[in-house]
Amino acid sequence: MRVRWDNWMARSILDKHHEVFVMEGSADKKIDERATTEKRDQAPSKTCIAYYLGMVPYEPALRLQEMLSLARARRTVTDVLLLLQHAAVLTVGRFKGEADIVVPEETLTREGIAIFHTNRGGGITYHGPGQLVGYPILSLKDNSLGVREYVGKLEDAILRLLRSLDIRGYLDANHPGVWVGGEKICSLGIHVSRGVTMHGFALNVNTNLSHFEYINPCGLSDKAMTSISEVLGRPVEAEAVIGPLISAFSAVFGLQIERGDDKCLPIPDGLSG
Repeated sequence: MRVRWDNWMARSILDKHHEVFVMEGSADKKIDERATTEKRDQAPSKTCIAYYLGMVPYEPALRLQEMLSLARARRTVTDVLLLLQHAAVLTVGRFKGEADIVVPEETLTREGIAIFHTNRGGGITYHGPGQLVGYPILSLKDNSLGVREYVGKLEDAILRLLRSLDIRGYLDANHPGVWVGGEKICSLGIHVSRGVTMHGFALNVNTNLSHFEYINPCGLSDKAMTSISEVLGRPVEAEAVIGPLISAFSAVFGLQIERGDDKCLPIPDGLSG
């Protein structure tokens, strides 16, 4: 019987998380008040497990987020950070429709770009190879965060990553996301259910920027998109920024991040889409 990719991957991640969650819960009972205080004064103590999943179709990745979000709400797993790339796809958020697609449907078909309606905030955007997508599955309550503060920390993590690459990013009060030199380098869009986050950010690393010309990204018709490779003037692979990104995410959110993969979690043949 053929196993569906998202169910197989979810079970692998959920099993690993359950072990970590149970171990942490047992250990906490043995820590006295003094040790807890000392630990609080040191490095981040909350655990988040990060997975780089490689190239993943959009719909299975969405179902995987939904499974993990429900498990996190039930407190059967710890926080999760999913990092991946998508095949070419336009995703439509809750607030904007397909009106921001500015090319004929035939163009998208010829380029192999799908359209997917999703439940995140924000307008329409493009995902494709060379773009590092991050989906944090975090409990806002356990991290003492409100929604606005959470979004601000996502932006801060991207800004911190860019600084590590000698790129000066900034925020625009009128337009969400992260910007460099008047061009957008990272888009954000989230969804919160049962106090747990889904979706997240899409950072252009070595993305085909011409595909953004097919849309008004996030409803912006007069703004251009850029990428880390474009800014640095040399090709940079998406995988090359995973380490710095995890470090930035850990520092900003105060989380101890463990890698759930040595290189990339294995995906059964024929199920990677």
